[in-house]
Parts: sequence; C-alpha cells; structure tokens
Amino acid sequence: MGAKIFSGGSSSDADAAGGGCESPVPGAWEYIYLASLIKQHIAELFPGLILDAVHAFRVTRNSDLYIDDEEAENLLRTIEQELRRSSRGDAVRLEVEADCPKDFIELLLEFFDLTEADVYKLDGPLSMTHLTPLLTNDAFAQLKDRPFQPGRDPALPPHADMFEVMRRQDVLLHHPYDGFEPIVDLVEEAARDPQVLAIKITLYRTSGDSPIVEALIEAANAGKQVTAIVELRARFDEAANIQWARRLEEAGAHVIYGVVGLKTHCKALLIVRRDTDQLRRYVHLATGNYHQRTARTYTDFGLLTSNAQLTEEVAIVFNTLTGLAGYPGLKKLMVAPFDMKKRLIGLIERERDHARAGRPARIVAKLNSLVDQEVIETLYEASSAEVTIDLIVRGICCLRPKVPGLSDYIRVISIVGRFLEHSRIYYFENGGQPEVFLSSADWMPRNFLRRVEVAFPIETPPLRDHIINEVLPRFLNDRVKSRELQPDGSYRRLKPEGPEPRSQAQWHFREVTRERAKKLGRKKSPPADKLIPITVAPPPPPKQS
Repeated sequence: MGAKIFSGGSSSDADAAGGGCESPVPGAWEYIYLASLIKQHIAELFPGLILDAVHAFRVTRNSDLYIDDEEAENLLRTIEQELRRSSRGDAVRLEVEADCPKDFIELLLEFFDLTEADVYKLDGPLSMTHLTPLLTNDAFAQLKDRPFQPGRDPALPPHADMFEVMRRQDVLLHHPYDGFEPIVDLVEEAARDPQVLAIKITLYRTSGDSPIVEALIEAANAGKQVTAIVELRARFDEAANIQWARRLEEAGAHVIYGVVGLKTHCKALLIVRRDTDQLRRYVHLATGNYHQRTARTYTDFGLLTSNAQLTEEVAIVFNTLTGLAGYPGLKKLMVAPFDMKKRLIGLIERERDHARAGRPARIVAKLNSLVDQEVIETLYEASSAEVTIDLIVRGICCLRPKVPGLSDYIRVISIVGRFLEHSRIYYFENGGQPEVFLSSADWMPRNFLRRVEVAFPIETPPLRDHIINEVLPRFLNDRVKSRELQPDGSYRRLKPEGPEPRSQAQWHFREVTRERAKKLGRKKSPPADKLIPITVAPPPPPKQS
C-alpha cells in the first residue's frame, strides 16, 4: 500500500520551530524546523505504509467577519458567533515548498477550492514567524537592538497634576520616544478625582491587561458617567474588545458599539471636570490606539489640550457618535465619513491656487497608505501647477511620482525601521501661513467613507513649528531606512551622496530622548523604595503598688 503524506497547517501552524542545540562550533547554535523533523521520522508515524513523498504546506483563511449591522439584533453576540466560524473561513492562499509536485498541488487546490493563482511556492520556511522565540536566547543578545527606554516630556514630570498642566499649555507627545504613561496617568487621575464628572473614550485596539480600561471601570464604579465607544470589529482584536465591553457594562459604563455601517477608528478621549472657576473639558487626540504595548513599538502622536474651541468640537463628535446629535460641520476638526475627504481635497486645491498665483505652496503628507483615486488626481493637478509635494507613505501607494508632465513635482518615500511608522501628518504651506494636521486616517476610500476618523490641527506655535522644522525634515532627509518610489513602481534605497550625512530619523529621535533624559538627571535604574522605619511604642511604666 502506498500513501502520500502532507504536513500542513492553517494560517501559521506549519513549520513551527522544533528546537535548538548548541553547535560544535563555539558560540553557534543549530535549529531544526518541526516539519523537517516530522519528515525525517514520518515512517514511524505511519507504520505499514509505503510512503511516496512528504511535503509541507500552509493555508491562509479569510478572517473577515461578514455582519449586517442593521439585521443583527445583538451585535456583540453576532460577532461572537462569527468569531467561532472564522477559524473555518474560506481558504484564500496556499503556500507549498518549492519542490512540491504538481499532482500534490492539484489535490490541495481541489480540496481547498482554490485556483493556480492562489498558489505560492517558497524556497525556504513556509512561515518566518516561528523564528520569533529565538529572540529569547541570551546567546543572541549582541544581535539585538540597543535597549531603548521611552522618555517623559519635560512638561509632564512624574506625579504632575495632569489637569493643571493641560490648563496651562498644550502638550504634544511623540511615541514611542515619549512614553505612554502620561495618558494612563491622565485616565487614572480622572477616575480618582471627585471633581471629574464624565469620561468619554473611543477604543479601537487595547491590550489584554489595559490599565486604561481598568481605570474606566474604576470610574464607573465610583459613579462617574463613563461612555466607551468600543469597536468590536477591530480585526484580530474582536475577542479582547468583547471582553472589555462586557466588563465595562457590568461596571455601569455606557458602552456603544460604534455607528451602524462604520468602523470607529478615531482616537479620542474627553474628560469633563468641575474646576474651581468653571466646568472645563480636557481632551486627548491621537494618531494611535490606547494600547500601552504597541505604544512602545509604533510611532504616533498625541495631543493633550484644554483649548475651549477644540474640546467643544470633540464633545460634538462624541454626541454625534452616541446618537445624541447629528453632525453639524466643524471648523477645526475634519471628520470622516462626513467632510474629511472634501476638505482635504479643498486644502490640496488651495495649494494649487497659491502656486498659480506665485505664492509659497507645498504639501507634505505622512501616511500608511495612499489609494484614493480622487485625492491622487488632485495631487497630480497640484503637481502640474508646480506645487512641491513630498509624500512619506510606508505601505501601499497608488500614485506614481516623477512621471513627466503628470507628477514631476511629487516625491514619494517609504521608511521602514525599528519602530512601525504609524503616525499620519498633513502639512500645507498655505501661502506662508502653514497649517499642520494630525490624524488617524490614511488617504484611502475605506478611511474616508467606511470609518469614523478625525484629523485635528496643531495650532500652538511651538508644537506646530516642532513638527514643521524638526519632525518632517528628519523623515524627508533619512538616508538609511528610506526608499524612494520610482515612476515604474519600483523602490530605490536611498544612501548618503558625497558629503551628505548618514541621517536616520528614528535613530535621531531616540538619541534626542536619551540626551534629554541625561539632562533631566534620570538614572538608568529606578530608585529603590524608601524604607520607613517601624516605630515601636515604649512599654508602659510599671504600676505603682
């Protein structure tokens, strides 16, 4: 009897690293993949069979949840049911070893209902993710990045009164160079402060042990009005968000599962406090999630402010999302899916008009992806009017730069470094009166039309100038981790030319943080807990007889 044996898995099961042992070569280690070990001893698993061949394969399944918001009576329960089904989602990709025979591949295609276009032959491991555990081997410590400890903005020293600081000034945090602790401190302080009346927040992704959610639960238990707009359909975080939503509801918080037909992707926190002089709103707006773990590996910006007009508009956005009011249109905030795309196109057209009139005109945009056709066509129009356009697009970019007569004045670079570039920045020269916006939104149809997104202005001159003169130039002049998109769609890695310095944006920001820490006198290790001596009361005097 003959048999054809497959070693396979769904999504990421195949090719798990089996283990390692010290090599005869001093200082070296040797590892073997589990799939290779199985192949070597496959006959022991199937005694009595004649084995023709053994090949590993890997299947990727569709993880999208297909939910009709309007038909689902209970969105949370419906998503839970879909999550149970998602492990059995349709296959969308088949990965096989390079030497896998054609008849084996055809058998797998038929079984998984795939076509030849869905097959990928790999000359090497089918999954590289299983190499991650090797990082725990201390023998490889010299290969790791130099440890980096996020700093703390001088405006927010430890144990600072967050509300007093925000009344005095706006604060702009650049993660992970600035730590995420001040945001956690703000929510925890609001939960304990008896003068705080209400806390509202959007939660798209958060960690399984989130101190922010714990603080929200504490605030709800203390009788404060807590409103959490929890996006249950944040891909791969659905289960964690369901868990937090249930705990918040049990504590008495008002939990809202977003807007029908839209994903709530904006990052906003609103605190209402009874100050000594008036009721005042405090706001945090950000480009990244309320997730203290990814805040150490993703680059994002967050603005802390009590500016009356800006905080009022954030309150209006929350009222819109909770169904208390319609969207009236705002002056400072651009909000998708209501007006963000239209206003962005208007800002690009304004730069075009400035250029035609001979006034200073320039656009710099830092994004994850640029896909929207109408925005791309408007950028082409601006380029034709000789507007200088610099785009920092880490991922997908459907615009072609440097095409003669179409995009001569557009340059596109992508920066991939130690930290994931996640912040979105929009800069417009505006005839010499520059405007800067930070946002959670990429320039894609899904962000403009199918998500709730917010773009917020940075108007405080020192903060705005910091982004214009320090942050953006560092990205644009990166010559280590930057690749430039060519007219044919290929990328060319940039390197220093001639006397040009070897500039790297992320390295620079890390070094600035380290130097700032030295100036503040921060020690490498935290101080030991102060020991408080125990006072023993003296024994009472003997009674007189």
